[in-house]
Amino acid sequence: QVQLVESGGGLVQAGGSLRLSCAASARTFGNYAMGWFRQAPGKEREFVARIIWSGGITYYADSVKGRFTIARDNAKNTLYLQMNSLKPEDTAVYYCALGTGAGTGSNDYKYWGQGTQVTVSS
Repeated sequence: QVQLVESGGGLVQAGGSLRLSCAASARTFGNYAMGWFRQAPGKEREFVARIIWSGGITYYADSVKGRFTIARDNAKNTLYLQMNSLKPEDTAVYYCALGTGAGTGSNDYKYWGQGTQVTVSS
Protein backbone atom coordinates (compact mmCIF):
# COMPACT_ATOMS: atom_id res chain seq x y z
CA GLN A 1 0.00 0.00 0.00
CA VAL A 2 1.05 3.59 -0.60
CA GLN A 3 2.08 5.34 2.60
CA LEU A 4 1.54 9.08 3.05
CA VAL A 5 3.30 10.85 5.91
CA GLU A 6 2.32 14.41 6.77
CA SER A 7 4.25 17.06 8.64
CA GLY A 8 4.19 20.80 9.26
CA GLY A 9 1.06 21.24 11.32
CA GLY A 10 1.04 23.39 14.41
CA LEU A 11 -0.25 26.49 16.14
CA VAL A 12 -0.08 29.89 14.45
CA GLN A 13 -1.72 33.24 14.95
CA ALA A 14 -4.24 34.73 12.54
CA GLY A 15 -2.57 36.28 9.52
CA GLY A 16 0.39 33.95 9.73
CA SER A 17 1.62 31.28 7.36
CA LEU A 18 2.24 27.57 7.53
CA ARG A 19 3.52 24.98 5.07
CA LEU A 20 2.32 21.39 5.18
CA SER A 21 4.24 18.53 3.60
CA CYS A 22 3.19 15.02 2.65
CA ALA A 23 5.87 12.49 1.74
CA ALA A 24 4.72 9.51 -0.30
CA SER A 25 6.33 6.08 -0.46
CA ALA A 26 5.67 5.75 -4.20
CA ARG A 27 8.58 6.62 -6.45
CA THR A 28 6.39 8.14 -9.17
CA PHE A 29 2.75 9.15 -9.44
CA GLY A 30 2.32 9.61 -13.18
CA ASN A 31 -1.11 10.99 -14.00
CA TYR A 32 -2.55 10.49 -10.53
CA ALA A 33 -4.04 13.29 -8.49
CA MET A 34 -3.08 14.33 -4.99
CA GLY A 35 -5.24 16.46 -2.77
CA TRP A 36 -5.63 18.10 0.59
CA PHE A 37 -8.77 17.81 2.70
CA ARG A 38 -9.59 19.17 6.13
CA GLN A 39 -12.03 18.42 8.91
CA ALA A 40 -12.95 21.05 11.47
CA PRO A 41 -14.62 20.27 14.81
CA GLY A 42 -18.26 19.34 14.31
CA LYS A 43 -18.02 19.42 10.52
CA GLU A 44 -17.66 16.92 7.69
CA ARG A 45 -14.38 16.45 5.89
CA GLU A 46 -14.13 18.99 3.09
CA PHE A 47 -12.06 19.43 -0.02
CA VAL A 48 -9.28 22.03 0.07
CA ALA A 49 -7.14 21.65 -3.06
CA ARG A 50 -5.88 19.10 -5.56
CA ILE A 51 -3.16 18.82 -8.17
CA ILE A 52 -2.73 16.54 -11.18
CA TRP A 53 0.70 15.12 -10.61
CA SER A 54 2.09 14.92 -14.14
CA GLY A 55 1.05 18.37 -15.34
CA GLY A 56 0.68 20.40 -12.16
CA ILE A 57 -2.90 21.47 -12.90
CA THR A 58 -4.45 22.78 -9.70
CA TYR A 59 -7.91 23.40 -8.32
CA TYR A 60 -8.94 25.06 -5.06
CA ALA A 61 -11.97 25.33 -2.86
CA ASP A 62 -13.47 28.81 -2.86
CA SER A 63 -12.75 29.18 0.84
CA VAL A 64 -8.98 29.01 0.33
CA LYS A 65 -8.51 30.30 -3.20
CA GLY A 66 -5.97 33.10 -3.29
CA ARG A 67 -4.54 32.19 0.11
CA PHE A 68 -3.40 28.58 -0.25
CA THR A 69 -1.08 27.08 -2.84
CA ILE A 70 -0.74 23.38 -3.60
CA ALA A 71 2.45 22.11 -5.21
CA ARG A 72 4.43 18.94 -5.70
CA ASP A 73 8.07 17.92 -6.02
CA ASN A 74 8.28 14.88 -8.26
CA ALA A 75 11.90 14.12 -7.40
CA LYS A 76 11.08 14.00 -3.69
CA ASN A 77 7.63 12.40 -4.06
CA THR A 78 6.34 15.14 -1.80
CA LEU A 79 3.15 17.19 -1.79
CA TYR A 80 2.98 20.66 -0.24
CA LEU A 81 0.29 23.03 0.91
CA GLN A 82 1.45 26.59 1.48
CA MET A 83 -1.10 28.39 3.64
CA ASN A 84 -0.97 32.18 3.91
CA SER A 85 -3.21 34.74 5.58
CA LEU A 86 -4.50 32.09 7.92
CA LYS A 87 -7.80 32.64 9.72
CA PRO A 88 -9.27 30.96 12.80
CA GLU A 89 -11.81 29.22 10.57
CA ASP A 90 -8.92 27.39 8.89
CA THR A 91 -8.44 25.43 12.11
CA ALA A 92 -8.85 21.75 11.28
CA VAL A 93 -7.12 18.43 10.87
CA TYR A 94 -5.57 18.44 7.41
CA TYR A 95 -5.21 15.25 5.37
CA CYS A 96 -3.29 14.53 2.19
CA ALA A 97 -4.63 11.94 -0.22
CA LEU A 98 -3.75 10.13 -3.45
CA GLY A 99 -6.30 9.20 -6.10
CA THR A 100 -6.67 8.17 -9.72
CA GLY A 101 -9.07 10.92 -10.74
CA ALA A 102 -9.39 14.66 -10.45
CA GLY A 103 -12.50 14.95 -8.34
CA THR A 104 -13.14 16.87 -5.15
CA GLY A 105 -14.91 14.17 -3.16
CA SER A 106 -13.33 11.96 -0.53
CA ASN A 107 -14.40 8.88 -2.49
CA ASP A 108 -12.16 9.93 -5.37
CA TYR A 109 -9.06 9.25 -3.26
CA LYS A 110 -7.85 5.81 -2.28
CA TYR A 111 -4.87 6.50 -0.02
CA TRP A 112 -4.81 8.87 2.94
CA GLY A 113 -2.33 10.25 5.40
CA GLN A 114 -2.86 10.21 9.14
CA GLY A 115 -3.76 13.89 9.35
CA THR A 116 -1.99 16.84 10.93
CA GLN A 117 -3.54 19.42 13.22
CA VAL A 118 -3.55 23.07 12.20
CA THR A 119 -4.73 25.56 14.82
CA VAL A 120 -5.07 29.27 14.08
CA SER A 121 -5.56 31.55 17.07
CA SER A 122 -7.16 34.99 17.06
